[in-house]
Amino acid sequence: MAQNSWYDNDVEHVLKRLETSVEGLSQEEAETRLAQYGPNELVETGGINPLKMFLQQFMDPMVMILMIAILISLFTSLFGMEHEESGIIDALVISAIVIFNAVFGFVQEYKSEQALEALKQMAAPKARVKRDGLWTVIDSREIVPGDLIGLEPGDLVAADGRVIYAVGFSADEAPLTGESISVRKMVNTIHLRSPVVGDMKNMVFQGTTITAGKGNAIVTSTGMRTQFGKIAELVQESDKSMTPLQLDLEDLGKKLGLLIIALCAIVLAAEIIKNVSDSLVEELLAAIALAVSAIPEGLPAVVTITLAIGVQRMVSRNAIVRRLPSVETLGSTTVICSDKTGTITKNEMTATTIFANGMTISVSGVGYNRSGSFTRASEPFDVLSDPHTKKLLEIGQLCSNSLLQDEPTRKSDWTIVGDPTEGALLVLAEKAGLPYKDTMAKFSEISEISFDSARKRMTSINKETNGQLIACTKGAPEVLLPLCTSIYENGEIIPITQEMHDSIIGISAGFAENALRVLALAFRPLESEIPEWEPEMVERNLIFVGIVGMMDPPRAEVNDAIKLCKKAGIRPIMITGDHKLTARAIAVEVGLIERNGEVLSGVDLDALSPEEFTQTVMRCNVYARVAPEHKLRIVTTLKANNEITAMTGDGVNDAPAIKAANVGISMGIRGADVTKEASDVILTDDNFATIVSAIEKGREIYSNIRKFVRFLLAANFDEVFLIFTVIMLGLPLPITAIQILWLNLATDGFPALALGVDPPEPGVMNRPPRKPGAKMMDRGMGSFIAIAGFVAFLASVTVFMTTLTIYGGWIPGITGPVVDWHTDISSMTGVSWEYILTHARSAVFVSVVTFELLFVWNCRDEYHPVWRTEIRGSKVLMGAVALSVILTLFTIYFPPMAAVFQTVPLNSIDWVIVILTSIPALLIPPHIIFGHHKEAMSD
Repeated sequence: MAQNSWYDNDVEHVLKRLETSVEGLSQEEAETRLAQYGPNELVETGGINPLKMFLQQFMDPMVMILMIAILISLFTSLFGMEHEESGIIDALVISAIVIFNAVFGFVQEYKSEQALEALKQMAAPKARVKRDGLWTVIDSREIVPGDLIGLEPGDLVAADGRVIYAVGFSADEAPLTGESISVRKMVNTIHLRSPVVGDMKNMVFQGTTITAGKGNAIVTSTGMRTQFGKIAELVQESDKSMTPLQLDLEDLGKKLGLLIIALCAIVLAAEIIKNVSDSLVEELLAAIALAVSAIPEGLPAVVTITLAIGVQRMVSRNAIVRRLPSVETLGSTTVICSDKTGTITKNEMTATTIFANGMTISVSGVGYNRSGSFTRASEPFDVLSDPHTKKLLEIGQLCSNSLLQDEPTRKSDWTIVGDPTEGALLVLAEKAGLPYKDTMAKFSEISEISFDSARKRMTSINKETNGQLIACTKGAPEVLLPLCTSIYENGEIIPITQEMHDSIIGISAGFAENALRVLALAFRPLESEIPEWEPEMVERNLIFVGIVGMMDPPRAEVNDAIKLCKKAGIRPIMITGDHKLTARAIAVEVGLIERNGEVLSGVDLDALSPEEFTQTVMRCNVYARVAPEHKLRIVTTLKANNEITAMTGDGVNDAPAIKAANVGISMGIRGADVTKEASDVILTDDNFATIVSAIEKGREIYSNIRKFVRFLLAANFDEVFLIFTVIMLGLPLPITAIQILWLNLATDGFPALALGVDPPEPGVMNRPPRKPGAKMMDRGMGSFIAIAGFVAFLASVTVFMTTLTIYGGWIPGITGPVVDWHTDISSMTGVSWEYILTHARSAVFVSVVTFELLFVWNCRDEYHPVWRTEIRGSKVLMGAVALSVILTLFTIYFPPMAAVFQTVPLNSIDWVIVILTSIPALLIPPHIIFGHHKEAMSD
């Protein structure tokens, strides 16, 4: 028999089907079934191979390019290219970068696979079962279908089971449903079509906690066949796809690889055809020099460090990022699928409306905050001066097992110990100025008739200081009103009429239509004690006092956050386990949908064909009463339609969808450990507005990554153009290998890191998210890099040729026939060829540095020219540029460093040439190249 049909069969049928009895199993039968069904534990369906996971870190195209760079550097050192030690240094530095990234990626990925371990830790270690007619405590892994388990408050349910006995029996099923209110359990059969976990009130589920009463259940499912086990299976089946940034870097790596191979092949072929070199090795070394200049060695490290800094900054925004690439993925998000309870709402039940003595009274204040006021017809109302409302508040205090405590971190708030609904009644009385301690000083509880799922009410019997006994009852209006024969109205206790009854039911229905949870309150003076306080004798001839409407209110900041989402082109979706009516009311209040907007339940989704399901998911923004499978299917459908999806949740039921989403977001306060392990981001305040704030930060980080990518690649392409051109012209290299390494890692590295923490471009949340699948290396980026690199190349060539002309005179191969450089220049000038070439290379080296340190300011904003950007906030970039200037001056004016980098001091003429040729770095118009000139003009 399928598991989800246990709820719609009576106890006798369940016992017969499981071949057991209300006395449980014998030990012998239990051992037989243990061999048949296996242990009651979660099973790992696919093991993690740490070594394979580590080796996969080296398969990224960008990392593979860096590994090729290591081989190239060692090759140049081995075959005697100029200054062999530079090849060793290059190889060591790049190796450190590769290993750092591999270890970091391995740790991140390995941590992401620990969700199953967290699920296992949530399983009950022990369970109380009846074997051979005797109650005994056993390891929960030994439980089998057909066992009778006993459950009391505080017990962790060890397996799924059908309730066969219940007295005031309640369970906290938040790990499976996400809803914080305890579910009252019952024995009666339930007849529903495709119910979710929260609807199966005659079932208990593994991983949930008993909160009240006592009960027995016959085990129906164990291990991976439980609801918990199904979620464990979904978690393991959910694969984490590559983030947009990882796809971008992979795409960039492939394009760079192809470009490098093409350029090297052209240079090698040209060298062989021209036959200007003495050997094939020298021709190959020339091609290798070009490859080294094209590889952005520092790019992976700068990306990692920028993301890590972004992670630290997100902590201040109440978001803890567990996986670095998710920082940027947040900025690419096009859809946010959010839970309702505690994320969009406060998860603090709040009384908002009172009806008593024919009056409807509004209550202000949100959650468990001390502030609040009472109004009637928009006029202030003193509820304590009215005996009817005061009596209603007293009943709410007396008929409660919960407590109010001061919130230690916020003196203006309380915390609730116990049931949230009862907590709302206690807060209501405190707001009115009726302290709990004052009421309890006048009354003492002598007995209680606990809430029962069949009775749907609770009664507390109290004795006043004068000895008067009073029964206080609360429950659903449709249940409590038939027990009332009188009503407290206009200061008198009078018989309740059918007209009064119908009027109260109508008011209650009106409250419910506004998604309010409605409780009726009544009392009865008792002349004497009733034997054993039989419910039938106590809960009759009650006096109706009034009703209270309450709800879990939306967070104050959610409305603005949703408006910002829509402005930023992000589609917010609410997915909740609560009822449709409540979901609609909250969604309308926060501006998620219009009053007549579409709201679908899990049952509605099950009735759709695959094509209809896809069409529905692409338009519907509110889902209620859904199961984990629905959440996972919604997320996978969105992803399949090229939506970058963020999924939030706190319960175990959310873990599969959270893991499958592009960005999984868990709740730090209420979140289950398994959900946190499956997530990429943890919210420390469980707030929807924090998600939007994190998305804004993610966009800023992606914008900054684009900044330093275009800076680093443009800088590298300057070197590529330069080396490629001089090699093709048969001229000597204008810059050495060790100088290229210094440029790529030191001179370029510090400004690139500074761009990673630069203040964001204005208006990041006024633009739609980048299109799913759009590449970082788009037409605008490629054009900008190519144009900037070409302008920088012209500057470098100008400096190189001008310097050779000034210090070497006639330019062989350009103004005259090609002759031997060494003899020609030396004979004409009397200066050694080595010194002239070193001087020219020094000037080019400084020219490249100067151009890039000016050009970096043009990389800060692709929407505006540099002269229309605000630079005062870029203090880190100013410091980075200053540091690079100082280091560069050291490389040419400090003799020990000059010897390492093969430079000579420059004179004033050299500096004039360098500065004049570098000024165009500030004139390249990014807003025109990127196609944002219209936006720049409108600002």
